[in-house]
Amino acid sequence: MERETLREEQLIEKAVVRLNARLLGIVMGVLIGTGLFLATFFLTLKGGADPGAHLGLLSQFFPGYRVSYMGSLIGLLYGFFLGFVVGSVMGTVYNKVARV
Repeated sequence: MERETLREEQLIEKAVVRLNARLLGIVMGVLIGTGLFLATFFLTLKGGADPGAHLGLLSQFFPGYRVSYMGSLIGLLYGFFLGFVVGSVMGTVYNKVARV
């Protein structure tokens, strides 16, 4: 009886998937960085009197970021860093919760 219970617990532990926190961070960083890059780049390409006024508010959080071609590259770096941190924290928290 005890042996069956132990075997069931081992099967359940194997069934719970552990996440690679660093890899999740890299993936999230690439997604967020690329998204911010593309949004900034296409708004700059579109042009107009004030392209991306709302997107320009990100300069409050990301020093040096502007809605411009150079700003799209700066946004890519900031987005990658932010996504990496968020993804890594999410992966670490998930692994700790799944271990319990």
